[in-house]
Amino acid sequence: MDPLGASCYSLHKIDPSTGPSYDRKRDENLTEVTASTKSLSFYDNKTFKSLLPQIFATLLASSFHITVGISLAYSAVLVPQLESPESNVKVTVTESSWIASCVALVVPLGSIGSGFLMDRIGRLNTIKLAAIPNSIGWAIIALATNAPMLLIGRLLTGFAGAVGTAPIIVYVTEIARPDMRGALLCTCPLCAALGMVITYLQGWISNWRIVAWSCIIYTIVPILCLWFIYESPVWLISKGKHERAKKSLEWFHKYQNKNPEQNFAHIQLSILQKEHKIKLEQEQQEKRRGGAAQMLKKFSRPTGYKPLIILLGLFFVQQFSGIYVTLFYAVTFFQAVGSDINPYMASVLIGAVRFLMSIVNTVLLKRFRKRILMMISCCGMAVCMFVSGLFTQRIHKGTTTHTWVPVVALLMYVVTSMIGLMAIPWTMTAEMFPLDIRGVAHSITIGIANVLMFAAVQSYRSLDVTLGGAHAVQYFYGVVCLTGLIYVYIFVPETYGKKLSEIEEYFNNNTIYLTHKLRVKNEAKKAKKQKNSKIREVIENNDNNEQCEKMIPA
Repeated sequence: MDPLGASCYSLHKIDPSTGPSYDRKRDENLTEVTASTKSLSFYDNKTFKSLLPQIFATLLASSFHITVGISLAYSAVLVPQLESPESNVKVTVTESSWIASCVALVVPLGSIGSGFLMDRIGRLNTIKLAAIPNSIGWAIIALATNAPMLLIGRLLTGFAGAVGTAPIIVYVTEIARPDMRGALLCTCPLCAALGMVITYLQGWISNWRIVAWSCIIYTIVPILCLWFIYESPVWLISKGKHERAKKSLEWFHKYQNKNPEQNFAHIQLSILQKEHKIKLEQEQQEKRRGGAAQMLKKFSRPTGYKPLIILLGLFFVQQFSGIYVTLFYAVTFFQAVGSDINPYMASVLIGAVRFLMSIVNTVLLKRFRKRILMMISCCGMAVCMFVSGLFTQRIHKGTTTHTWVPVVALLMYVVTSMIGLMAIPWTMTAEMFPLDIRGVAHSITIGIANVLMFAAVQSYRSLDVTLGGAHAVQYFYGVVCLTGLIYVYIFVPETYGKKLSEIEEYFNNNTIYLTHKLRVKNEAKKAKKQKNSKIREVIENNDNNEQCEKMIPA
C-alpha cells in the first residue's frame, strides 16, 4: 500500500456510555438499524450489473492515486538526470536528497488538513481541491531553473497527494457494498503502482520536464471525471442534505430490482439516518466525558501505548530495510550496482513487479497469517540484499561477469517485500488499537511512519558515502531485514482472524508475543495432562466398580 493512501479508514464507532438512559436509547436505535439491514439484505440484488455504479465511481475517484504513484517515483528519474553533466539545473548531492525525500515530510500535514476538509466540504470536493496545489506543484517543477523551485514543487505535490488520497479511501468505503469493500479499496494501491510504472517508463524515453507537464494532465482528467459521479450519501446525511443523499443512493443502486412496496434506496437512506443519529449521540457523550483529557488517559493504558510502540518499531524496520529507497532512487540504485542492464529499463521492471504483486498481495492477505507473511518477507529480502550486495562488490572489483545477478536479486527483493513488510504494517494500524482511540492512534502512527520514511530516504546518499559504497548499503539493508525477522518473531502479535476484543485482551496481559506463545503452549500441555489424569481416574473407578460387582453374590 502506498504511504500517502494508507492514512485513512472509515472508523465508525459506538462506545458504551455511563448513562443508563443513553444505553437504552442506543440499544433501541441499534435494534432499528439491525431490522432495517435485514430488510435491505432481503431486497439486495447481488449481481455484477448492480455493482456497476459503485465500480465506476471507485475507478474515477481512485485514478487520482496515479499522480500519487508518480509523485513517489518521480525522484527516481529526476535525480539522475539532474546529476548528469548535460543538466541545465545544477544541484548538489544534499539538495538532490532533499528533493527526493521531502514528499514524505509533508504527508502528516496533508492528512490532518484533509480530515478537516472532507468533513467540511465533502469527499469529492476535497479531491477536486487537492488538484489545485498538485497542478501548481507540477508546473513549478516543469519550469524550475534551480533546486529551491524543485523543492517547492515537490512539497506541493506531496501535500496535495496526502490531501487527495484520504477522502478517496473514505469515499470508496462509504459507497461500496460491504462484501465488495475490500476488493474496491484495492484499486487505490493498484492505481498508485500504475503511476510508478508510468513514471519509470516516461523517464526512460523522455526528459524530466516532459514527465512533470504530463502529470498535470494526469491530475486534471480524473478531476473532470468526478463531475459525473455522486457525492457520498453518508456525508450528505451528516450535513442534513437528505434529498441529495436520496438521489445519490438512487444512482448507486439504480440497477437494483424495482420493488413496488419498498424502494431499495429508501431503505438504505433510513439506515444511514439512524446510524448518523447514533453517531451524534455518541459524540455528545464523548464531549461530556472530557474529550482530549480522556483520550490521553486511554493512551496511558496498555491497550494504547503497547501497540503504538510495537508498530513504531515495525515501521522503523520497514523504512530502513530499503523498501522505499529502491522506489525513490530506483535508477540511481541500479546505476550504483554496476550492472550492464539499462537502469531505466530495470526501474520499469521494478514498477511492473510492484504493480503485479499489489494484486497478488490482496489474495495472500486473505489466506495467510500476517506474522508468517512478514517473517517470510523479511527473510527473503535479507537474502536478496546480501546476494545483490555480494555481486555488486564483485562487479566493482572486476572479479565477476555476472552483472545481471544484482538486478534479478533486487527484483526478487521487491517481490518478497510486497508479500509482507511493505504492505502489512500500514494495515495493522486499523487492527491493533481499541475502537475508541483508533482514529487518533492511526493518524499518529502513520504520521511518525512518514517521518521515518523521510529519514530513510534522506539518509541514503549519506549511508553510501559513510559505509563505503553501494554494496555496503545493501549489506546494511540486509542486516535490518534480519533484525526485522527477529523483531516480528518476538514482538509482533498475530491479528489474522482475531476479534478486536481478543487483540485488546492480549495487550492488557502481554507485551512479548514469544513469551505469550510459550505460556499458551505450557497451559495447553498442563490442561492436557489434567484431562488425561481425569480420564485415568474415571477408568480406574470403573474398573473398581466392576470388581465390586463381581464380588457381590447373585
